[in-house]
Amino acid sequence: MVDSLEFGGLERVVTDLALEQHANGHQVSVFSINHTQGFAPELTKAGVPVLTGGKTRPFDWGVMSLLRQAAKGVDIVHAHNFTPNYYAAAALLGLFRGPALVGTCHDMGTRLSNQKLRLIYRCSLMRTKRVAMVGQQVLERYVGSGMVPRDRASTVLNGIPVERFCPTPERRIEARNRLGLGERDLVIGCVGRLVGLKNHQLLLSVTPALVQEHPNLRVVIIGYGELESTLRQQAVKLGIQDHVLITGKRSDVAELLPAFDVFALPSQTEGLSIALLEACASGLAVVASRVGGNPEIIQHEETGLLVEANDAAALQQGLQRLLNDPPLRMRLGSAAARWVAANASTQALREAYDHFYHAALTASHPS
Repeated sequence: MVDSLEFGGLERVVTDLALEQHANGHQVSVFSINHTQGFAPELTKAGVPVLTGGKTRPFDWGVMSLLRQAAKGVDIVHAHNFTPNYYAAAALLGLFRGPALVGTCHDMGTRLSNQKLRLIYRCSLMRTKRVAMVGQQVLERYVGSGMVPRDRASTVLNGIPVERFCPTPERRIEARNRLGLGERDLVIGCVGRLVGLKNHQLLLSVTPALVQEHPNLRVVIIGYGELESTLRQQAVKLGIQDHVLITGKRSDVAELLPAFDVFALPSQTEGLSIALLEACASGLAVVASRVGGNPEIIQHEETGLLVEANDAAALQQGLQRLLNDPPLRMRLGSAAARWVAANASTQALREAYDHFYHAALTASHPS
């Protein structure tokens, strides 16, 4: 159960998990609270039903009625993040022999600064048998704050279909053609919604200094969101508009990543970033901020470089170092790809959630 299936990291991991479960014999469907497209066609094409609640107002009783009907005969309802969790908890109340409700927290809970949302979500956890966190830092945040009882909390790392991201020279050429990039361009890439917490502004702020040393530098930002026009204006103001490409919404991220030489993730907060996992699986050298689950993926100097959040000088230095050192890029990127293949595949994700579901089905009712 999700808010929507529009393109984003949470939605991507839910889609990949459902596809992997379906391929391994589970009967799985995805319920979206809101009208949605995004990844929905990919699921339905594979035979995974997508049910849409069509939410039109806050706490929409029509959505709860549809969810309650859909939950009959189901073993597990798996809610991803806060709104789906409290909708599911309310819809399942009093349902005879109803399913076990479990949840996953995909981020560090920034939205829970909203007092009303925090209260409603906390109440819904009283009806939730198990809560998975996408990284150890995420778990410590929720358990340490008293939001989630430790005996009901687990860590389940996000996973991706690593085979989709295998880098080859042919894929690099095709990716650069798709983006209109030249063979000799030196490319920093970034993937994520264009919102403040992703901190694209910081990346653009250090770009002029990088361009001075590398006139063939291009910065490619794949994503869409409320700050798109602001970022374009920033690029013009800095005089780097010819070096910056903002693609808008794309459904072919896996096909575009091989175009990059370096991947930048300057976020102010993260859970366990799907974009970062995908970049690592593509064999890219990474500079990421030391926030949330990023240090669980990037071991500094081994599978990438970590810098402090909002530190422009450190971000510039890390990017400059990778741009100047192709052998270092290759070493870090190869190590990152090996780590993802061993620890964060969709097969590992499905197996971890199989155990997680089993624990929920055999647990006593949450008190």
